[in-house]
Amino acid sequence: MTVDDPSGTGLLAPGWTGSAAASATGDTAFLRSLLDAESALTRAQAALGLAPAEAATTVTAAADADRFDARSLAERSRAGGNPVIPLVADLTRAVGEEYGPYVHRGATSQDIMDTATMLVASRTLDLILTDLDRTAQALSRLAAAHRDTAMPGRTLTQHAVPTTFGLKAAGWRSLVLDARDRVRAVRDRLPVQLGGASGTLAAFTAYGAADPLALPDAYARELGLTAPQLPWHTLRTPIADLAGCLAFAAGALGKAAADVLVLSRTEIAEVSEGSGGGSSAMPHKANPVRATLIAAAARRAPQLAAVLHGSLVAEDERPAGAWHAEWEPLRELLRLVGGAARDAVELTEGLRVHPDVMREHLDLTHGLIVSERLSAELAPLLGRTRAKELLTEVARRAYAEGRPLAELLAEQPELKDLDLSAPTDPARYTGSAGALTDRALERR
Repeated sequence: MTVDDPSGTGLLAPGWTGSAAASATGDTAFLRSLLDAESALTRAQAALGLAPAEAATTVTAAADADRFDARSLAERSRAGGNPVIPLVADLTRAVGEEYGPYVHRGATSQDIMDTATMLVASRTLDLILTDLDRTAQALSRLAAAHRDTAMPGRTLTQHAVPTTFGLKAAGWRSLVLDARDRVRAVRDRLPVQLGGASGTLAAFTAYGAADPLALPDAYARELGLTAPQLPWHTLRTPIADLAGCLAFAAGALGKAAADVLVLSRTEIAEVSEGSGGGSSAMPHKANPVRATLIAAAARRAPQLAAVLHGSLVAEDERPAGAWHAEWEPLRELLRLVGGAARDAVELTEGLRVHPDVMREHLDLTHGLIVSERLSAELAPLLGRTRAKELLTEVARRAYAEGRPLAELLAEQPELKDLDLSAPTDPARYTGSAGALTDRALERR
């Protein structure tokens, strides 16, 4: 698939190149959305008796992206600062003299640009939601399959107490579902923009609208978006909401990717990607490429979102520069998250889990990974002070002598009558991990 991208073929963007989100946000997609916004405006006015039905039919037929030159529009947009101005001129010419006056009637460039942006966002978010759902389903299967697969829990890079891979996967899924819910909520309330020059709808009154407030509702129905309570030329909540949900989605996917990158290190190797990427110099390597690209997207997303949040500070009734600054970072954010969601599907559906390695790693500390449990269980028998002294001593010896904790404890006279097999088995000290996993998987 050739990516329609003004910066080239996506050579430096392997995270989103070739993705459905890349196509949904390309120049052709934006051009199509701009034309959809223009033709829907004429249809909405026709539906309210403000334009002839023939005008709506003619404008809609003329608004065919294949009839317009995106490169020419881009070059001519420098004169007015946005692509709507040259597009309106070309569309009016294509419609013809009779119905040309109904093209863009009463609107301002920002009305069309903002509405087209919402269309692009809505269509791209639908693609992202599909991939988030697939990722959640894959993680659900992993969590269920490994509900009781014990592994080291790590805190501040060190072994802490045992956990299960099922609980870890359930946690990843919880974040993905959080992202899905946020993205879906934002997608469902993306609004059209229609206010005219200063957000008062005055031009539509001048063109004969008895109730101009009905026009945004009709416009929204034509496009499958929502009708805003107010024109939002300088009230950029929709853009800020998009920035927030996309940055969160990138971070949610990035958490899983970060864990996979750690757990797939050569010296850990508790998981591996189903089909790792190769190296240009080292034939033996199978790099965790999917996780790498997701992690890269998660690192970039917050800065792009920051630019979009910065555009909330928009002066007057229509700002100079604030809404112009949104276009490129929003497109890049949609692409990054769309690519990351695509890669997350491949990562989670192909992830290989290695329980035998996890089991081996539980014994790396010679059984000290369960010292918390032993401290709690021995204190009532020996007293807290003696229990702490004993465990401190046997911990030192376990490392110094390379002997299992259970063996050293069994040699202690005061513990000779105790069966320490269960308390010293890491796989039997996973707490409520199984129940927590079950609870998490109840969420839909």
